[in-house]
Amino acid sequence: MPSTGGKDTPSGYFRRLSRRLTADLDRLDAEELAETSEASGACQASQCRRGEEVTMLGRLRSVETCPKSAGAEFSAEFFDGTDSVSLIFIGRRRIPGLEPGRRILVRGRVGERRDGGKVIYNPYYELRGNS
Repeated sequence: MPSTGGKDTPSGYFRRLSRRLTADLDRLDAEELAETSEASGACQASQCRRGEEVTMLGRLRSVETCPKSAGAEFSAEFFDGTDSVSLIFIGRRRIPGLEPGRRILVRGRVGERRDGGKVIYNPYYELRGNS
């Protein structure tokens, strides 16, 4: 019987395998993050709007601290596979465990930066396993 190309057929398996071998790694990683986030029941960053209280699961792409001469602020770029959100911790210069590549669950109210990007100030966070 000919294959229809579905998920359970041999041609579907080879199509997915071929895609994983030839696709861009960043795109595959983003898709995996988005699937994991959705499966956990967390809100996706691309769907959250200003003023909403959200819980999101994703990974930190980068972290930044400000110099001692400036006010104390620690910021991180959170990415869940669909969009990025800035996390800003006011009054902190460093937070142990928050480092690039770390998986975290964050909760807080979404705000909007001057440039239109999403931000959460002083979010609640839980460290998850490294990826």
